[in-house]
Amino acid sequence: MSKKPYYITTAIAYTSGKPHIGNTYEIVLADSIARYKKMEGYDVFFQTGTDEHGQKIELKAEAAGITPKAFVDNVAGDIQRIWDLMNTSYDKFIRTTDEYHEKQVQKIFKKLYDQGDIYKGHYEGMYCTPCESFFTQSQLVDGKCPDCGREVSPAKEEAYFLKLSKYTDRLIKHIEDHPEFIQPESRKNEMMNNFIKAGLQDLCVSRTSFKWGIPVTFDDKHVIYVWIDALSNYITGLGYDLDGDSADNFKKYWPADLHLIGKDILRFHTIYWPIMLMALDLPLPKQIFGHPWLLQGDGKMSKSKGNVIYADDLVDFFGVDAVRYFVLHEMPFDNDGVITWELLVERMNSELANTLGNLVNRTISMSNKYFGGVVNNKEVNEDVDNDLKAVVLGTKAKVSAKMESLRVADAMSEIFTLFKRCNKYIDETMPWALAKDENSQERLETVLYNLVESICIGATLLEPFMPETSAKILGQLNAPARTFDELDTFGKYPTGTKVTEKPEILFARLDINEVMAKVEEMQAKNAPVVEEVKYPEVEKKAEITIDEFDKVQLQVGEVLKCENVKGAKKLLVSQIRIGNEVRQIVSGIAKYYKPEEMVGKKVAVVTNLKPVTLCGMLSEGMILAASDDEGNLSVLTLDKDMISGSEIC
Repeated sequence: MSKKPYYITTAIAYTSGKPHIGNTYEIVLADSIARYKKMEGYDVFFQTGTDEHGQKIELKAEAAGITPKAFVDNVAGDIQRIWDLMNTSYDKFIRTTDEYHEKQVQKIFKKLYDQGDIYKGHYEGMYCTPCESFFTQSQLVDGKCPDCGREVSPAKEEAYFLKLSKYTDRLIKHIEDHPEFIQPESRKNEMMNNFIKAGLQDLCVSRTSFKWGIPVTFDDKHVIYVWIDALSNYITGLGYDLDGDSADNFKKYWPADLHLIGKDILRFHTIYWPIMLMALDLPLPKQIFGHPWLLQGDGKMSKSKGNVIYADDLVDFFGVDAVRYFVLHEMPFDNDGVITWELLVERMNSELANTLGNLVNRTISMSNKYFGGVVNNKEVNEDVDNDLKAVVLGTKAKVSAKMESLRVADAMSEIFTLFKRCNKYIDETMPWALAKDENSQERLETVLYNLVESICIGATLLEPFMPETSAKILGQLNAPARTFDELDTFGKYPTGTKVTEKPEILFARLDINEVMAKVEEMQAKNAPVVEEVKYPEVEKKAEITIDEFDKVQLQVGEVLKCENVKGAKKLLVSQIRIGNEVRQIVSGIAKYYKPEEMVGKKVAVVTNLKPVTLCGMLSEGMILAASDDEGNLSVLTLDKDMISGSEIC
């Protein structure tokens, strides 16, 4: 009988830099689900990868003095190295710069355009470069990006749009008919109430202001914007072909059983992606799970805050499986989790070293001490054994129920409940006391057998979450591999088997003071070098009185239109609204701003300056700007949205 297919994906990691432990959490979470499904008997295909196009990468590559492709090659390699370090069992690592992917994305874009789902227009709004997203003024939070909280800037450009409105009713019906489609429930309510039912605006799906992207085949000014490019990876990675020659993997595994993503990109996966699939006449994924964030201390990790923790640093301190345990066990189902060095040490000592490591070590050591390492089941049973067996045999069903609802942390807690019950069983049966009584030897053998058998079942269930630890435990017990079905039966451990002579310490206890001293040393070593600031030297002018300054009239102006001045490389000419009038102002800022970058800006303007003619063009004022000794220039803009014409005083 063929196995039932199961297709799971992570979001593809953006190649703007090295992923921190919060990013790494997602691949470990997906890996635990994929491994558990394999254990249950599914034919699993597990895909991850990297998102490698966009303006942010183009700018970073330029700053690094290398090509965008060289830049993403380096970062994608680092991401894959960390995924491998964390012992994740992905089947496919897709890159959006893969030639096959790019060709299919171009086909998809062309098909949607040909059938009228994509059309050409102009986009004007507030743009966040890190998120590569446009927002209206009403969507901003305190004037900043609602997703990442960073600064946004006005932008206007020609673009192609995807008709989201055409599919809104169909999307609402699908979500209402499939309550499991968006999880957790709180995320579904957020998407429905805050976005979908509030009315969907058509989605910008191309850009002209940068070149690092997949070109639109029929309009070479445009590159395909991130969402059609990035989201399509879930089907192109399986070998989807729009012309009908899709690979066997696509036919077998699509639709996806689970898209596992961060809660911050839920909108793109539950609105844009389903609508794209509807337009392509493809089935929708069965479930999209928006997991919470792993926070450092009391805030989201970011390089700018200086609070980033990386997976490879954690592995150096604690080992791979300890880090896997922590990120999986400490993350709630639908609330953000917290990671600190102190909490890691506490969990290492209490749960891993004490509850699990000490249990395995004591059991093996007692087997060697009392019976030369040979484990026999003499079946001299007492009532306390029945309670142990009930807990052990009930664990599989409890873990499966938690995993079915993606409550991975709770599933791990059930397994550690089994190990804690084993420790309690040692206290109840007191093997050291039984060893002193010649008449209790067979009872002692039975107790040790029950412990070994219980640990074998627990270690087998632990494999999806802590695979190296599971293998080490079973190896030390010389236990044959268990199938998932065999976990329902107590007594599969072959009587007469000999355990290892010298048990390996699975997890060593750590001293918190020693760890924190090493952490401080590491952080100091890795801290960025702060260069001494060289302040510009500005020639002092003669003092003026407040009355003299009051002669200068400063007002807020909104740039409506901006163009290059023909024959003058340094000049831009802008049409600027100042209250009820529109003025033309010529500025020497062409080296620093493209015309389209000026449109929409609210700038400080000297409005009572005597008009002059520059390169044959009338200039009726002056835009204020700051410059430094390095030749940088920045137009002065307002940090709040003031109406044009407002007086600056």
